[in-house]
Amino acid sequence: MKKVILGLLVAGAYSLVSADGKAIYAKCAACHGEDGKNKALGKSAAIAGQDAATILKKIKGYKAGTLNQYGQGQLMKGQVSSLSDDDMKAVADYIATLK
Repeated sequence: MKKVILGLLVAGAYSLVSADGKAIYAKCAACHGEDGKNKALGKSAAIAGQDAATILKKIKGYKAGTLNQYGQGQLMKGQVSSLSDDDMKAVADYIATLK
């Protein structure tokens, strides 16, 4: 019984500190839309329907300053610069659910 309670406490603590992709995406939605179907600033392709690995690769490229799709590299770098690796993965996983 003690192990079960300890396990639940650890799982609960982890969920409090784990990244919330949907919450992180709230900042993205201003340009990409709540459903990810907007062409951000009328320039980019919609991000809805892209797989998590592709999204994560792009976010990492923007953060590193090595990606400049649609001339949005500097803007996107500023948007993702504060994201941790866990944040980037969480938001990429969330975006992948947008269809």
